[in-house]
Amino acid sequence: MKTAIIHARIEPSVKHQAEGILHELGLSPTEAIRIFYQQITLRRGIPFSLDVPNELTAATLKKSRRGEDVQEFTDLDTMFKSWK
Repeated sequence: MKTAIIHARIEPSVKHQAEGILHELGLSPTEAIRIFYQQITLRRGIPFSLDVPNELTAATLKKSRRGEDVQEFTDLDTMFKSWK
């Protein structure tokens, strides 16, 4: 079997966080990339949805990143009750 090398640049904090999650899953970064490429090949495209958010969603995401209009709940029951 021949191998090919992939070089990619990524923000260090994203790399660190992702590798922590991969470690919890028992995967190496190489294994994760291999799985990703296999799924692209099998599905003949990106294996997840890539959507541009509409104006309302984009504005809501920006506000939540700034900590505006964010609600926090201690449990799911309280959150679900707040929706009524």
